[in-house]
Amino acid sequence: MNLGPYSAISRSSLALGLLSAAVVILLTTVFVSPPGAHADATGASSAQPTMYLPSISDMMIGTIQPRHERIWRAEQAGDWDFAAYELGNLRGAFGRLGRAHPMEQNTPLPDMIESVTRQPFEDLKVAIDRKDDADFGKAYDELSEACNSCHQALNHRTIVIGRPAGASQSDLLFGKAGR
Repeated sequence: MNLGPYSAISRSSLALGLLSAAVVILLTTVFVSPPGAHADATGASSAQPTMYLPSISDMMIGTIQPRHERIWRAEQAGDWDFAAYELGNLRGAFGRLGRAHPMEQNTPLPDMIESVTRQPFEDLKVAIDRKDDADFGKAYDELSEACNSCHQALNHRTIVIGRPAGASQSDLLFGKAGR
């Protein structure tokens, strides 16, 4: 066997080098798991990450309540486009809440949400489309009362929703889009 410039290397050294490289490759593929792979209780590997299901409270505080407040703040600032945008987001957030938690205290949550929010959402949309401050205030209060009726029905009477008071804690600037 002619090894050209490597003729000084013995066949056994070459074989040992190739065998070592093969062992390293094999050990790397066996002991290094790809990102996202996790072992379960039996030690079996799973490429599925652990699923996180936000609680109803997490979804209320993290997605629904801020959007409810932003609708109010947008109307107060005269930013009707943003109020319409957040109304759509609020409807979507309630839909996701119902899909994530289809039952709460033996109550079908999507049905409860739909039954109490349908009319206030429709009234808010009309008021926003018309840019009608008075109708908006009435519809916003109706939506807040709808929220409170669910809280009461689910034994969360301590949670009372209403018009935001005081300064917003948000860094969102209303009426600044496109400027």
